[in-house]
Amino acid sequence: MISDKDLLNSAIGARARIQLVLGTVSFTLCFAAWGMVSAFAPAFRTELRLTATQTSFLVAVPVLLGALARIPMGLLTDRYGGRKIFTILFVISAGALALVAASRTYGQLLASGFLLGISGSSFAVGVAYVSKWFSAARQGTALGVYGLGTGGQSLAVFLGPVLAESFGRNGVYLLLAGVLLVWAVLFAAGARNATPPASGASLRPLLRILVTERLSWVLALFYFLTFGGFVAFSIYMPVLLRDQFGLTPRDAGLRVAIFVVVAVLMRVAGGVLADRFGGARVLNVVFLGLVSLGMGLVVRSPLAFTVLGLACAILLGLGNGAVFKLVPQFFPGNTGTVTGLVGAAGGLGGFFPPLVLGVLRDRTGSVWIGFVLLAATALTMWALNARVFLRLRPPAEIPDRLAIT
Repeated sequence: MISDKDLLNSAIGARARIQLVLGTVSFTLCFAAWGMVSAFAPAFRTELRLTATQTSFLVAVPVLLGALARIPMGLLTDRYGGRKIFTILFVISAGALALVAASRTYGQLLASGFLLGISGSSFAVGVAYVSKWFSAARQGTALGVYGLGTGGQSLAVFLGPVLAESFGRNGVYLLLAGVLLVWAVLFAAGARNATPPASGASLRPLLRILVTERLSWVLALFYFLTFGGFVAFSIYMPVLLRDQFGLTPRDAGLRVAIFVVVAVLMRVAGGVLADRFGGARVLNVVFLGLVSLGMGLVVRSPLAFTVLGLACAILLGLGNGAVFKLVPQFFPGNTGTVTGLVGAAGGLGGFFPPLVLGVLRDRTGSVWIGFVLLAATALTMWALNARVFLRLRPPAEIPDRLAIT
């Protein structure tokens, strides 16, 4: 006989899955908006006659605000709830897309692209929103599924130029802006917060966490490499493949789309494996593997580069899922705040590599030393993980007490 408790748990589980779907779709749309400048970077470079450094700066600018805004957006989500903050974010992102469509000069593109970067802060909002619906034992898997939303960037990079052939580039920007506005209405109607937002609480205790909790900064470094590497590859690879190997925009976009899809799917696997074996153990394998692959990416063959790049996608995806098993596990009461810090570090990890690669290409004519730096960074993270998280046990799991709002 089914008890009242079983019925309640089943109802909560169904609501949790609905909110996970809403959060994942929201993240996908925001990440598609975040990748829209990168999608047309080769076209902007040709039309405005940009240097490699200028082009890399253009694709990195949205990443910068998307990284920096994750800290305040995580704080705001912990305070006001994901339902309200996500809805506001959709409207702002739609306006930014319209501004990009109206831009005619390099300066205007930089300004509007920087504003569009706000859509990248959606990650911190969604992790805090989704994680509270699931127990600690299932958060790795749930956040891995939520991480499928990073595939929105591959949709932008691959489908953006394809749709532009029929609707024009500005038409693609305006079409996505319209979709975001419609989704804002649908999300506001269907979304619910798992627990009541602490709207009356002061921000000072939340800010104190970012200053005093050393583990949050270690996790930030891990995400700087895993998610930063993913973003750097996905936004700069279209330019890199065109410059280094002479690929067409469509061919380069297809390869980048495959890279992103693989990384996104592996993020789910990373969460599942972290639930089973522990996030620190998964990261141990990821970091060691990236040391070898980083050194291998110096090859000059497009086929070998593609294969090694896909191997990097597997490891980076696994690493992303593993890191966000550890965040709610060690910071269950302040997930949004710590996610803001960790997510910001990941965004900055995607901001700097394209700039470095662009400068290297302008100054030396080659970008391969950048991959040696990737290997060195991975080795450092492996040593740090072995010293810190492999020796720690997470806090005891806190029982769920969901109050639907």
